[in-house]
Amino acid sequence: MHRLIPARYSETGTVLEEVTDDEEMLRDAAELDAATNERIHGELYGLSGIGQFELVYGIPNAHIIRAAFLHPGPFGARFNDTTRGAWYAGETVATSIAEVAYHKSKRLQDIVVPELPGERPDEESSSFDDWQADFHASFHALEPAEDYANYLQPEPVPQCYLPSQELARQLLLKQSNGVLYPSVRRKGGTCLACFRPALVHQPRRAKRYEIVLRAKKDGYDTTVRSITS
Repeated sequence: MHRLIPARYSETGTVLEEVTDDEEMLRDAAELDAATNERIHGELYGLSGIGQFELVYGIPNAHIIRAAFLHPGPFGARFNDTTRGAWYAGETVATSIAEVAYHKSKRLQDIVVPELPGERPDEESSSFDDWQADFHASFHALEPAEDYANYLQPEPVPQCYLPSQELARQLLLKQSNGVLYPSVRRKGGTCLACFRPALVHQPRRAKRYEIVLRAKKDGYDTTVRSITS
């Protein structure tokens, strides 16, 4: 399955290397960063909803897996609250692109730019890497979709996430591996919210995509092209 993440997060290095002059300065800066960096703090001590014993280490691209669970977001997402993240992915890259484009356009519409005609950004371009991973486990499937409409509401975000976050909490208590559900942003698409880091098998980086959003009267048009990583 396919998970899109901003291309700048795919690398294993640290931006601190660009602003420090030597190893000693880098070490001091890293210690200072660790005091407030959510990811580093989570790797050292866990979060309130996920402990160190659940995270994965010592395997290729483990940092990509950990980041998904250590950055739950200020409001969480559809099937996770603010105490722990989840690995969200689409069955096809087109579904993942549709999900990402929706949330990016939503954020752009919330930005006020008085000097522009629509008082919002007229265009934004971002690069995303397609991280593929395999899953060999059982998941709770929300099907038929009409029976689970309360958990698949498209709007308003983030308020519409409250019922599905509560469902996720109940499933976690029952040792669920995650949820397979119909995409809310692309008709016919299928998404996965995996609750368990250890179940994200062989994550590997595939193609890089440029997603361009251009303002129109009632939102944004999306243009996608594959680029060389």
